[in-house]
Amino acid sequence: MCGRYSVIPKAKGRSKTSKLLEKHLQEANYNAAPSQALPVVTNTQPDKLQFFSWGLQPFWAKDAKAVKRSINARAETLTEKPSFRKLLTSKRCLVPADGFFEWQVADHGKVPYRILLKSEELFSFAGLWDEWTDKETGEVLHTFTIITTEANDVVKPIHNRMPVMLSPEAEELWLDAHESQQELLSLLHPYKAADMKAYPVSPLVNSPLNNVPEVLNSL
Repeated sequence: MCGRYSVIPKAKGRSKTSKLLEKHLQEANYNAAPSQALPVVTNTQPDKLQFFSWGLQPFWAKDAKAVKRSINARAETLTEKPSFRKLLTSKRCLVPADGFFEWQVADHGKVPYRILLKSEELFSFAGLWDEWTDKETGEVLHTFTIITTEANDVVKPIHNRMPVMLSPEAEELWLDAHESQQELLSLLHPYKAADMKAYPVSPLVNSPLNNVPEVLNSL
């Protein structure tokens, strides 16, 4: 699962996405949470930074509360669920981040950890997006979900799932309209553990109201 992450526009990065962030993202989000409008880059507009609400609202939902919005989609079952299967072939996105948070269950409660690349560079989660229209008002809502996979050796002691993190090369393939479904699915694997690190952080991160740099500090 991935339920919280950070995205800082000035963080270093090698991909085109990092350049878009540096140019168009005005404020850092140290504690990005579901339902917030967060930056994405879609396969239909790969040169533009857009802001979609985190939590997928399927286009077929009768109203905004008809279904529970999915903040995550399991890579292993994407092709089994009609709504995700169609999005895999038509509406993919990159979700820029520089780290994410998971909670380890301990005797004294849950301990939050920040998980990121050793280089501390920006990267992107593999995501899916959709467009929902309110039939009464005509308002269009754009939403996204983050794809998850099994945890690698860095994340496993903390949680059994992790978001799919894409290399700069994989980012290009994820947005490529000519990739086959099988080729896209082959990108959805755990990131190389040797290139990642994790450390415990303050319980401040437990509340999304605490969108401050201090949530990134090591305990």
